[in-house]
Amino acid sequence: MTELTQNPIAGSAAGDNTKKDHPLWSSRMAFILAASGSAVGLGNIWKFPYITGENGGGAFVLVYLLCIALIGIPIMIAEVMIGRRGGSSPINSMRQLAQRDGLSKRWIWIGGMGMLASFLILSFYSVIGGWALSYVGNSAGGLFVGSDTETIGAMFGNLLADPYTLLLWHSVFMVLVIMIVARGLSSGMEKAINILMPVLFALLLVMVGYAMSTDNFADGFKFLFQPDFSKLTTEGVLTALGHAFFTLSLGMGVMMAYGSYLPKNVSIVKTAVTVSVVDTVVALLAGLAIFPLVFANGLEAGAGPGLIFQTLPLAFGQMSGGVLFGTLFFILLVVAAVTSAISLLEPVVEWFEEQKGISRLTGTLIAGFCVWGLGILTVLSLNLWSDVHPLSMFERFAGKTFFDLFDYFTANLIMPLGGLLISLFVGWFMSKQAGENELSIGNKLAYKAFMFVLRFITPAAVMVVFIYNLA
Repeated sequence: MTELTQNPIAGSAAGDNTKKDHPLWSSRMAFILAASGSAVGLGNIWKFPYITGENGGGAFVLVYLLCIALIGIPIMIAEVMIGRRGGSSPINSMRQLAQRDGLSKRWIWIGGMGMLASFLILSFYSVIGGWALSYVGNSAGGLFVGSDTETIGAMFGNLLADPYTLLLWHSVFMVLVIMIVARGLSSGMEKAINILMPVLFALLLVMVGYAMSTDNFADGFKFLFQPDFSKLTTEGVLTALGHAFFTLSLGMGVMMAYGSYLPKNVSIVKTAVTVSVVDTVVALLAGLAIFPLVFANGLEAGAGPGLIFQTLPLAFGQMSGGVLFGTLFFILLVVAAVTSAISLLEPVVEWFEEQKGISRLTGTLIAGFCVWGLGILTVLSLNLWSDVHPLSMFERFAGKTFFDLFDYFTANLIMPLGGLLISLFVGWFMSKQAGENELSIGNKLAYKAFMFVLRFITPAAVMVVFIYNLA
């Protein structure tokens, strides 16, 4: 990975299908930056604000935070622990851990489901990353300066309506991701993250500062943090749970793959909590930056996926130095998106190397091309195929395009199911001694509390999703 050392134990533990020398992150901070880079991306700045707006604001945020604390963090800890103990790709890590404890080989399906989720998510994530790429040029060209709400809205609408432009930017984004993954995530990426992620955080603070100067900051703050449970629906609760998985990169094999590179002397619990806190703070700051501007410009809080691409350009068009800050913001948004996309592609490429014995370059090209091809369905869903609803025979999926279905199945079904199985595996099936050794929680009461949450509360909460969906 980045300034990597070698782990001779992982290769022998993982069996013949894995690398003999498995690399490790150079430090705990390197893993935190990489995991935060995976978690902090479009999910925080693009998705969180608009789904909060669609689901009533403060009540949704409260449920989301509870999902992070009681579901997201425990599953992240369990997933990283599986990856580090297995020392290989998600499928092979699950295979090795099941063999060590005399369990069924069927547990490897957890890794397989993670790969499926990664493929589906990256296919539409790349298209949205392409939106950010196109807006770099729009901002640098001064197109936001002096523009009103209608002009900005038309700019975004024209982008979505043009399948050729979308395909171009989707392709450019995937080429960037493939180039980086094919190089094995060299130390250059770690150095870039060391600079760009803090700058992105600083720019969000600048945007919050600008939002505070508007007359509607109090309205935005109230909308984000004052719960109104009358606006919260069951669908909203499911969305909060699904986004907790989406934003923390859970149930998609990412944290297993990244965990396989984590040194043994690094605390999994402290690291997972740190990553979760960073991710959540960025999401809340994005909301504080965006909602005051939404209300100030007479836009709807539940404007949907285009919210980030309609409100922020308005702000940049009115700010002093808006061309510079807008261009930097969208460049950094692209970097954050690419960092997350790398993490989605990496588990599959790592598995190709281990299982099929092919080179990283070949594995990356195969996986990247398949994801790119699948992404064309999302491109067409936004324009030419906007009226194509493949599962309209089912009432729940009526009106959903390919894009909507990819998002729904990954966020509300595949990732929660993966998280459920991970919590059950670590909580009930993996040996107790293995868990104690990996987590190294000195306080026995704290360890018992964690295991109680992982065994009972987390699975029960996730099961509610499936019972509701089946009903």
